[in-house]
Amino acid sequence: MTESLDMRRVRYLYEAVTEGSVRAAADTMDMNPSVVSRQIAKLEEELAVPLMERHGRGVRPTEAGQVLVDYFRQQTSYQADAIAKVQELRGLERGHIDLVLGEGFVGDLMAEPMKHFWKRHPGLTVTMHLAGTNEVMRMVAEDAAHIGLVYNPPVGPGIRSRAAIRQPMCVIAPPGHPLTLLDRQPLLRQIAAYPVALMHGSFGTRQIIELAERVERIRLAPKLTTDSISVIKHFVRSDLGVSLLPAFAVSQEVEAGQLVALPIDHGVLAGAEAHIVTRLGRQLSIASNQLLLQLISTMQAFRDAKPRPTKDRPT
Repeated sequence: MTESLDMRRVRYLYEAVTEGSVRAAADTMDMNPSVVSRQIAKLEEELAVPLMERHGRGVRPTEAGQVLVDYFRQQTSYQADAIAKVQELRGLERGHIDLVLGEGFVGDLMAEPMKHFWKRHPGLTVTMHLAGTNEVMRMVAEDAAHIGLVYNPPVGPGIRSRAAIRQPMCVIAPPGHPLTLLDRQPLLRQIAAYPVALMHGSFGTRQIIELAERVERIRLAPKLTTDSISVIKHFVRSDLGVSLLPAFAVSQEVEAGQLVALPIDHGVLAGAEAHIVTRLGRQLSIASNQLLLQLISTMQAFRDAKPRPTKDRPT
């Protein structure tokens, strides 16, 4: 058994597991699948342990294989952070940041925070991935993104909340809708009487709604289910029904008088929070940390939020 790792072969294993199959990994690396398969087999031979299991829909790592996949991901992250820090010694002239966020944060993010950030650091580039809550948490945990913006995230290991603030769920309705004319905050059972559009179950908004439904022992029957907040906005503006979202997701439409956002009279829905998250233990580059502070200080969704202590702790 070898006492050293051939990181090139470990990468082949990582790509096969990440992509779900040897063929997909080969396509990603622009190689012949037989080469990838042979190199993984040699790695298994050197370590004298199976690293990958094949099944009908592709491949999955063994317990030993997962150890190597996690190791490769960690080493890649360390390398990227080291390169970023070296570049930052030149005065933040270069560098790249990966963000992953729910669609509801986009309007808020692009309105002021990114404008100010790029004015101060014009040489830095940013990639923004749009994803549901579960995918945001996965990408941050696996170092596919430096920073995540997420609504109602699940509690789990490996994630650090850098800022959090209560952002209650609201009923989103067109002006003049009967729910907007009530003399009190609407109840969930009152909302259930109208056609409703909701996000898919992988989104934090839908997950907290489902919890409230269980508490109230009622069931909303969505007329429309989607993975797009833009679609929901069109649904409500067209007077086809109402929806449930945090107010910051529709702040521009509310300011324009196109929509109304009313907090819902329900303890569970009133307690939902927006979070900025990073991987527990990851030391952000100077550029990423500058962007993090910019988001906390200028995004409406995190207005009045207090940055969490710098010492790592899980959400």
